[in-house]
Amino acid sequence: MSNKHGNLSINSENIFPIIKKWLYSDHDIFYRELISNGCDAITKLKKLDLMGEYELPQDYEPKIQVLVNPEEKTLKFIDNGLGMTADEVEEYINQIAFSGATDFLEKYKDKASEEQIIGHFGLGFYSAFMVADEVHIDSLSYREGATAVHWSCDGGTEFDMADGSKAEVGTEITLFLNEDCVEFSNEYRAREVIEKYCSFMPIPIFLKKENAETEYETILTEEVTEKDTVVETIIEEPKFEEKENEDGTKEQVEVSPRTEKAKIIKRPVALNDIHPLWGKHPNDCTDEEYKAFYRKVFQDYKEPLFWIHLNMDYPFNLKGILYFPKINTEYDSIEGTIKLYNNQVFIADNIKEVIPEFLMLLKGVIDCPDLPLNVSRSALQNDGFVQKISDYITKKVADKLTGMCKTDKESYEKYWDDISPFIKFGCLKDEKFCDKMNDYILFKNLGDKYLTLPECLKVDEPKQEADTENTEGSGGGAEEASSDGTADAAGGTAGDGEEKDTRKPVYYVTDRQQQGQYIKMFQEQGMDAVILDHNIDTSFITQLERRNEKIKFVRIDADLTDSLKEDVSEEDLKEAKESLTETFRKALGDENLNVSVEKLKNADISSVITLSEEGRRMQDMMKMYGMAGMNPSMFGGDRTLVLNANNTLVQYILGHKDSEHVPMFCEQLYDLAMLGNCPLTPDAMSKFITRSNQIMMLLAK
Repeated sequence: MSNKHGNLSINSENIFPIIKKWLYSDHDIFYRELISNGCDAITKLKKLDLMGEYELPQDYEPKIQVLVNPEEKTLKFIDNGLGMTADEVEEYINQIAFSGATDFLEKYKDKASEEQIIGHFGLGFYSAFMVADEVHIDSLSYREGATAVHWSCDGGTEFDMADGSKAEVGTEITLFLNEDCVEFSNEYRAREVIEKYCSFMPIPIFLKKENAETEYETILTEEVTEKDTVVETIIEEPKFEEKENEDGTKEQVEVSPRTEKAKIIKRPVALNDIHPLWGKHPNDCTDEEYKAFYRKVFQDYKEPLFWIHLNMDYPFNLKGILYFPKINTEYDSIEGTIKLYNNQVFIADNIKEVIPEFLMLLKGVIDCPDLPLNVSRSALQNDGFVQKISDYITKKVADKLTGMCKTDKESYEKYWDDISPFIKFGCLKDEKFCDKMNDYILFKNLGDKYLTLPECLKVDEPKQEADTENTEGSGGGAEEASSDGTADAAGGTAGDGEEKDTRKPVYYVTDRQQQGQYIKMFQEQGMDAVILDHNIDTSFITQLERRNEKIKFVRIDADLTDSLKEDVSEEDLKEAKESLTETFRKALGDENLNVSVEKLKNADISSVITLSEEGRRMQDMMKMYGMAGMNPSMFGGDRTLVLNANNTLVQYILGHKDSEHVPMFCEQLYDLAMLGNCPLTPDAMSKFITRSNQIMMLLAK
């Protein structure tokens, strides 16, 4: 072939600025593109062999070599694939994106349209110009009688092409790196990038530093193969030790036999695993293999809780493994990684079009060759097909969890505390997932027993008719005892014309220590509650109520249920309430203080604070959005101080409201009630401690 000098057929001189500046979001991605091209070339050659159109040499070993040369600031990518003829270089290299260059450039006039560009445009090779001032190609086609070709381009629109000197079938691409990108010729940087993008490519990848000193290793002679270069044979003579027998005699005993070893040139080790675990059938994978793969890919020393192996061939091809890591931390600190692959080629982490947002809390790999990629293979076409893949993954996760709850409840319960934030977040984000999981969400009760929502709501058959009549006559809420030991108030007092709330309450606790007084009252009456102590729970229970209209979640300090109180009419306590309200408002300097007086069954309890469920949730929302300083009363969130008329101290205040000590006692009872509801402010706590000392001094007199 005569020498040729020409212009790249791209119909525009703007293509290289486009490629160099923003075609790919990460400049290191050129490694992936050039190695991927090498894999394709090898795969095609192997297919030609299978079809009988080419015969591979007996000793053929498919491989890709990456040679770094930091001194020369060069990088070489060498494959032993099918190679190219001069005509093929003309077609595939000189005509950039020959399948649609004009249309491509037209769409890329506006950078904002990048995400909408779809398809394989043949631009992978040109990613080299993001980092190189000059690129050379040396290639020899597999075709019989083919002539090697040499091609070079300095990043402009001109190229040079001539006969080459390459003697072996395949392609060698040489990058002369620009000054800003010489880091990529560093061996450690190269290894890092290859492991990032190419860890599971289907062809072995070898990395080597050019002109590096030869490295050696020593192996047993019987392990030497024809491919090894033996430098030296090493004989290690047997070793003996003197041993004393029982009769006192001594003898020499061999402790190390004679060995013959060979010093060989160090065998190259591929950087990638060409048979990733996700490509195997689940039945062929052991638990240890799953765990080892997890450690290797995610560098996580903690074992995953369990995993799901995805394996689907129809209506699309998808394989992968999703791991459930220990995520029993606050939701804000949870961060998972889902790695997306296309035919074992890494595409990106956590692509939201394919991976539902809540699944990004997990760690895993998904390989889907059918994904429609855009020109840089780093973003996806947002279409119905992608949504089907997302729906499939969600369904498989839900099936795994519900199946585990049905068939292996013990394991499901063991994992629950770790996976509950993930499941709850999934229910908030995905209605279909929530529909599937609704009856398999677990709630841990005060006895540390796990209950599903249906188990929490299971109610005995209606009681005797007299009970119903008694309820209707008193206007109070009827207490119902569930078969799992939960006792609930079926409804509150309804005034004339006021609609009664018939929803089934599920009582819950957010802090077992803080709400210990309420828990004690509940347990004394045989009542139960569930633990909801994660910061996602407020939003979660609101959603559950919306989807399960017959229930409501009520924190145990939201109100005092009838089962905790003696059956006394409001009229009987009216005078005491008026007197105590006046006394406490005056003592605390709060004319708007809400005071309620009840006769609690536990006389040891003097006072408690209640806050309506709606008010508390509004306060939680205000905290979440940085509005903690706003007055909760604006949203109906006033606290109520409940005083126990059966308590000796409350009775003393009621009978001695003019005593000089009563204001101090009122403040103390209020703070005691607050302590059981929420932490005191630093100033209030300081006053509480001082006041406690003063009260003890009164007793000491």
